[in-house]
Amino acid sequence: MLHQIILGSAVMLGTMLIAGLSFPLMEAAFERFRPWLTQKPYHAKRMAVMMVAVLWVLGIMTAGVWLWALTFRGLGLFEDLEHAVYFSLVCFTTLGFGDVLLPEEWRLMGGLAAANGLLNIGVMTALLVEALRDVRLMQRDN
Repeated sequence: MLHQIILGSAVMLGTMLIAGLSFPLMEAAFERFRPWLTQKPYHAKRMAVMMVAVLWVLGIMTAGVWLWALTFRGLGLFEDLEHAVYFSLVCFTTLGFGDVLLPEEWRLMGGLAAANGLLNIGVMTALLVEALRDVRLMQRDN
C-alpha cells in the first residue's frame, strides 16, 4: 500500500510540475502580445485569449493523463497502451466507467489518479479565469 501512495504521489507531483513549468510560458506569450491585446476592438481578442488558454489547459490535462498511462503501462498493469490511456482518462476525469480496472493490489493508484484529476481541473479552471481576468485588466487600464 505504501509503495502505491509514494508512486502515486510522485506522479501527481509530476503532473503539477508539468503545469507549473508551463505557466511562465503562457504568461510570456500574453506579455508578448500585450500591445495587440490592448488595442480596440477587445471582444475578439478576449475570445482568442480564451481559446488559446483552453487549448493550453487541454494540453496540460492531456499530459497528465499520458503521465498516468505511461506509469500504469510501465508497471505492466495493462496489456497495451490503449487500455492504459483509456483507464487514465476515465480516472483523471473522475468518470469512472468501471469497465477497465486495475489489478486489486494496485487499485489505490486509480483513486490517486482521480484525486489528481480533480486537483488539476480545479487548478486549471482557476488559471483559465486568471488569464482572462489579466487580459481584461490590461485592456481596461489601457
